[in-house]
Amino acid sequence: MKVIEFANKTKEEIFQILQSREEGLTEKETEDLRQIVGLNEIKAKETTWRDILLRQFHSFFFYLLFLAGLISFAVGEKINSLLIFVLAFINVFLGFIQEYRANKVLKLLKEYLPQKAKVLRNGQEKVIEAKFLVPGDIILLESEDMVPADLRLLEVNNFVVDESILTGESLPQEKTSEPIENVKDLFKAQNIAFSGTSVISGLAKGIVINTGKNTEFGKITKLAAPSSKPSLYEKEIAGFSKVIFKTVFFTICLIFILNFIIKKQTNLIDFSIFCLALIVSLVPEALSVVVGSSLSQAALKLAKKKVVVKRLSAIGDLGNIEILCADKTGTLTENKLKLETVIAPDKKRLMLYFLLVSPLFKKEKSHNPLDNAVLKIFSLKRLERCLQKIKLLYSIPFDFKRLRSSVLFENGKGEKMLIIRGTADSVLEICSSFEIGNSQENLLKEIKGIESQQGQRVIALASKPFFKNQYTSEDEKDLTFLGYLTFSDPLKKTAYSAIQSAKKLKLKIKIISGDSKEVTGKIASEVKLISHPDEVILGKELENLNEEEFLKKCEEFNAFSRVSPELKLKIIKALKKKYEVAFLGEGINDVPALKTANVGLAVKEATDVSKESADIVLLDKDLKVIVDGIKEGRISFANLNKYLKTALSSNFGNFYSIALMSLILPFLPMLPTQILLENVLSDLPLIAISNDTVDLEELKRPKMYSLSKIFPYILILALISSLFDFLFVGLFYRKAPTDLFRTLWFVMSLLTEIILIFIIRSRKFFLKASKPSKILLLSSILVSLFTILLPFTKFGQTLFSFTMPNIISLIIIFFLVLVYLLSNELAKKLYFKHQ
Repeated sequence: MKVIEFANKTKEEIFQILQSREEGLTEKETEDLRQIVGLNEIKAKETTWRDILLRQFHSFFFYLLFLAGLISFAVGEKINSLLIFVLAFINVFLGFIQEYRANKVLKLLKEYLPQKAKVLRNGQEKVIEAKFLVPGDIILLESEDMVPADLRLLEVNNFVVDESILTGESLPQEKTSEPIENVKDLFKAQNIAFSGTSVISGLAKGIVINTGKNTEFGKITKLAAPSSKPSLYEKEIAGFSKVIFKTVFFTICLIFILNFIIKKQTNLIDFSIFCLALIVSLVPEALSVVVGSSLSQAALKLAKKKVVVKRLSAIGDLGNIEILCADKTGTLTENKLKLETVIAPDKKRLMLYFLLVSPLFKKEKSHNPLDNAVLKIFSLKRLERCLQKIKLLYSIPFDFKRLRSSVLFENGKGEKMLIIRGTADSVLEICSSFEIGNSQENLLKEIKGIESQQGQRVIALASKPFFKNQYTSEDEKDLTFLGYLTFSDPLKKTAYSAIQSAKKLKLKIKIISGDSKEVTGKIASEVKLISHPDEVILGKELENLNEEEFLKKCEEFNAFSRVSPELKLKIIKALKKKYEVAFLGEGINDVPALKTANVGLAVKEATDVSKESADIVLLDKDLKVIVDGIKEGRISFANLNKYLKTALSSNFGNFYSIALMSLILPFLPMLPTQILLENVLSDLPLIAISNDTVDLEELKRPKMYSLSKIFPYILILALISSLFDFLFVGLFYRKAPTDLFRTLWFVMSLLTEIILIFIIRSRKFFLKASKPSKILLLSSILVSLFTILLPFTKFGQTLFSFTMPNIISLIIIFFLVLVYLLSNELAKKLYFKHQ
């Protein structure tokens, strides 16, 4: 049956159609059904190793190499053709290995994040992975859940759902469980809850109608395979690549035309292959390999530190973060609340009333640490005995505007009582009489003193007799203040060191809390985030500021208290105008801020909606974990920039040198196969850069190292490279035969490119920089030795037309390389001194 056809059915009719019942299906029934309908998953086409391999061939660089190989083969240059094809396939192989590893990383990380669902199986409540749901399963939903399949609702209590992901309608939809006749528009069926939508408030029981690809969510292809947003670094690389390509294309056309005019080139085929080889030599074709390797390695390191990256490109964004916004609970504090004191004439009654305003009243598990802290003292058995005599009539959940929640219950004698629980100021403002204290003003002063001096959280309670079965927030007045409870939440041992690590990275931490100003200030000052507990701004102080003043306050303060979700979103938006911002959230109210931030972070215990909206999920809610993640992102960012700086400065230098020399020299300065071999060999140590160590200085200011800001430095190094190429030509042009000239230029070009890696990897003198990674050092030594020895081998002489150099020539080359190193170090020192 179609989903819409269930809208007008009664509960009994639905049970009959789906062969289910009030107590749910049995395990055997679900297993048998799963064999027929499959898992409750919407699977995009799985990426296989074949897909990854084929993707390597869909590359502009591969097309260029392949074209050059075909042209060589067509004109009879079979050995050259074979070498070009071999070099092309080496690049394909390297790209495949790295992307395959990155794909395996993503598969591994996804296993950390299964969506859960609460079901009734044979009358027993169970929490299972949502992928094991089948039609006929009975689902229990509550606030902040994601709907795991298409459901026909059977029971609801103040049940409101956000369906914007399907309908685009921004207003939440209130649901009913009653049958609805003559429904024509599927999304107007108010008794249907759709897979992928999120629960805003209330409770519901529903029966699964459709799962997986048969759900309305699954039928919408573009939602089944959402496109991932590109990172800032990816956008910058894309823009930078376009500039490079235009520059190269223009230069090659110009060189081609000038060679034809000046030198009257007759062998256009050979020269065309030479030009293609030049293009390939300039473009950093190993970039995708380095990016894939760097990001996948970072993802694995982060996974070991309990940070799960949902999209690899988010690591680059994480490294770019300048401001981290988070709540203090669980990040600075343990989130293991302990009940310290109960201030009331009747302490047991106050604790009972406290627990009645919680999911425990509905005989459900509470995830609120406040409830669990009180339950440890009050005891579950005593609560269960009390609940046998009490009936819940109505409730209004906590929200950030009221800062309180409430329930209406009826005791065994038929007496009704309204209970309010919330922050001290929100409860005291609706009280007209007091069981403790003598005035609202004195009580508030007493409670504020506890919060500011001891850093404890205070929750107050009030009550009054009631005579109806339902109430509204307008009925919350003229209550009697019963007392309050105080809770302590110890600081995490890692909190102070995490704040200090963040300061070393020039990373600003801003605590945005719903707690009181006193509690927030006490904790933030203890970890040295602020210098004095008073340096906290209240949400209401920000509400009426104009745009300019609002941003100024957001920059000035590092601790915010009594902040609503709407104001939290406004703070993130304001800071984003000038900074790269990360936000850590966990509730459904945090979803807008998670989506707005440059990087959204959620914890494993967060709502399904929050985890779905986040880019990164933390398996351990700890500020140190986040700071370590940002540091890892910056390391990846720095290493990617090292690769680009090295590749572009050496490639640009060699490109323009060889291109200009082709106009002056009566022969090609380097053969196409030699250019391509140099390209492959130089890429081997460059790929190892993805695992290199990084100086602390480069981790402090990621924006300072963006491509647009380092481009002048790249040009300076390229000019030095070209200068030494011309110096080489001046020394060897008339003294060395053509083959020896090409051989020596090949050796010098490769050695200078490897030396350049060690110059560029740090702003310091290369011997004072952080130690390079072992793989970078080893690959550089091996490639250097191979480069020097290759011309002495039969293999090098036959396949690449090298000739054996004499010792004097090699000594001159080594001397030039040494002078090249010192010249670049001097240029680096002068550049960064006057930058």
